[in-house]
Amino acid sequence: MDLLNCIKEAGIVGCGGAGFPTHVKYAGGPVEYLIINGAECEPLLRTDRYIMKHLGDRVVSAVEAVGEMLGAKECRIALKKTYTEEIKALEKVLKDRDSKVKLAKMDSFYPAGDEQTMVYEVTGRVVPPAGIPLDVGCVVSNVATMLGISDAIEGKAFTKKYLTVTGEVKKPTVLHVPVGTSFETCIEMAGGTLKSRYFVVSGGPMMGARMTMEEAKTAVVTKTTSGILILPEDSSIARKTQISLQHMLNRARSACIQCSYCTQMCPRHLIGHPLQPHKIMRKLSMSGDVTKILDDKDVRNAAICCECGICEEYACPMGLQPKRVNQVLKGAFREAGIRYTREEAVYTADRNREGRKIPAGRVAARVGVMPWYDLKIDTCAEGTPDRVEIPVSMHIGAPSEPVVKAGDRVTEGQLIARIPEGAMGANIHASISGKVVSVDKRIIIERTGG
Repeated sequence: MDLLNCIKEAGIVGCGGAGFPTHVKYAGGPVEYLIINGAECEPLLRTDRYIMKHLGDRVVSAVEAVGEMLGAKECRIALKKTYTEEIKALEKVLKDRDSKVKLAKMDSFYPAGDEQTMVYEVTGRVVPPAGIPLDVGCVVSNVATMLGISDAIEGKAFTKKYLTVTGEVKKPTVLHVPVGTSFETCIEMAGGTLKSRYFVVSGGPMMGARMTMEEAKTAVVTKTTSGILILPEDSSIARKTQISLQHMLNRARSACIQCSYCTQMCPRHLIGHPLQPHKIMRKLSMSGDVTKILDDKDVRNAAICCECGICEEYACPMGLQPKRVNQVLKGAFREAGIRYTREEAVYTADRNREGRKIPAGRVAARVGVMPWYDLKIDTCAEGTPDRVEIPVSMHIGAPSEPVVKAGDRVTEGQLIARIPEGAMGANIHASISGKVVSVDKRIIIERTGG
């Protein structure tokens, strides 16, 4: 079986973002640059750094294989200059393998891991607004995705996930657990929480999914889960999340002073995209109604927001939420059937871009997670739960179609849900051996004794 089919059959999806099916991404044809994202720019996460430091040989072998398949002239692993131990480990691997893969060492800023920002950092090329790296001859994949491909080459399906559990837990650690493991189990593996009441973020503090401790009780590890952060219930992140949508819109209309800091520091604006959040905020304040401004040219640019959160967590002196406004607008565009169309133009980076990069430590301080920012996490715990709940939709594209039913016995790695005919999606496999007890939006499997 060729490598592309191996990746498809194994159910590999992008581990660093929304879970785009990797076999679809790689089917676009030859590229000039294969860029591997090892920036892990979200504060507190240590998953990719652990993988690069301890599993670098498997990562590099997969990069070499994918690079050959794509005909890439350059293969680069992009990571921060401050990741000295990871750089040392990877440089040894590259030397021992006499590999043509190179390291691209970036400044420690946020969001260095944004796909389009990284393409500019590594190649100097600007991906067009609403475009993809392939538009400029590049493909970007995450370090953890490469690890999954290494398994696929050996005939193993994507059934387990590395993730960071940190914050208000007794033993912050990296976990290696089956897909479908409950957040509760993961938190227990990190020694349990230090507080009786807490707030949870799935992913990083800037872009992760935010939930109450009650909501987290039903959450499970998916193919894209990179971390579980346990924060105080009165943390800045928790308080902002509790602001109602209407109150947020009222504040946006009444308190924006048009300082334009949100635009001046916007990473997408700084690489030349026409996104200007301050103009969106002004036009919202003038109209008083999101639905009345959907046809406005400046407002349409909300569609190209990467939702990094710099505008509201760092830039805005009034505590407003331009990112959340853009999210609301994106939803309104979808509901109205409005698609973003870019103008034919040459996009060039802002000449002030270098001076406006936001140091990662400052972002961590501003968002209120400095108490855990410098934690050294270099241990990994293996998880073996007796029950998993595997979502049939944890990737971009159509939900997978179950091929098992309640009562079936399955073994780890067995196909349990497949890509629908003619649709974009990803295969899903059993992450533990046992008995299927339920099939719906989640396929629930429990270990059995015999």
